[in-house]
Amino acid sequence: MKITIRVIILAFICVFTAAAQTDDPVASLRSEITAAATDAERIRLQLKLADQLVNTGNREDALKELDSIARSGAFDPAGFYNLGNAFARLGETEAALGAYREAISQRRGKYSRALNNMGVILLRQGRWDEAYESFISALKIESFRYAEASYNLGRLYAVRGQKDLAAREWRRALQIDPAHDAAKQALANVGHEEKITVAEVVKPEKPKPVAQTKPALAAGPKTLTLDRASFDFLQRARNATERGKMTEAVDNFHRVIARQGGYFAPANLELSYVLLSLKRYDEALGNLIAVSRRDGARYPISYYHLARVYEFKGDLKNAETAFAQAIGAYVPTNSQFLLDLIRVREKQGDYKGALDALERYLALMQEQGQKPAWSDQRLAELRAKLK
Repeated sequence: MKITIRVIILAFICVFTAAAQTDDPVASLRSEITAAATDAERIRLQLKLADQLVNTGNREDALKELDSIARSGAFDPAGFYNLGNAFARLGETEAALGAYREAISQRRGKYSRALNNMGVILLRQGRWDEAYESFISALKIESFRYAEASYNLGRLYAVRGQKDLAAREWRRALQIDPAHDAAKQALANVGHEEKITVAEVVKPEKPKPVAQTKPALAAGPKTLTLDRASFDFLQRARNATERGKMTEAVDNFHRVIARQGGYFAPANLELSYVLLSLKRYDEALGNLIAVSRRDGARYPISYYHLARVYEFKGDLKNAETAFAQAIGAYVPTNSQFLLDLIRVREKQGDYKGALDALERYLALMQEQGQKPAWSDQRLAELRAKLK
């Protein structure tokens, strides 16, 4: 009799517990996670649990759940990709980047969606060179038929001031996906700024009475023109650059520049990037100096790359000047350039200048609701050096 009563009580407890778990989706998910047979299934359930915790206002526990996935050592590329998305939604950018990198690594670099999403985060952070590499890598994997990556690469070109290249990418996005509304809107808004067009060949016409002539429409002040052959060389150079055929790109950029009397700002600027990738620093420096002096206001990104080359060559004073010019053009839109200025000032022993730049950077971060984890330590280090 006692045994029967005990069995009944245990059965009642089990039923009550099961009912309670049914009423508590968090407890139910935790039970499913414990019973998961594979890493992929467990991660899927953990991500679901994290979403549930966020929806009920328990962000801290959600982040703990996501962190446990990040530290799990599991092999699940799709799971880590979704983990990156989950971190990104919560504004945890460094954690998101780490998850995307793990997903990409597990697929041996062949994960276009993760590369694209990583590029978006890097673009937001102002880490433009890294963002470019992410978008281009994603496009190469998809044979340059990935509309979203082309759209995002266009956004990167636009913030760098290379509107012609931006329009080129948005047109490519629409060729792949004609329904891509964001690319349509971006292309509609870009206008003729920095547009490179083919100069029309004017055919001789018979004289007409003055009354029949129409006034010619003046081209916008920022529209650039090339003859057909030069335009084609420019497109070949750009295509070769995207596909990693750097020597071919250099040859075609040189053809454009030679046909334009030794200077054509977009070609000189883009050539400098290719030369930097080939470690031909002196040649890159010459092109960057030319663009920054003649068209720095139009292409202020040239100041940033000029500063990088100066720093590499040990010319820290000129590097500081060029970084300051880039900051004048882009901050507060891109506060990352302040980190470069801090570095070169510190190398020169200008600790007060470095501290001023750091305080400005942290103030901008605070305005965005962010505080880098390393900020207190760096402030303390520079203040100690200043003393």
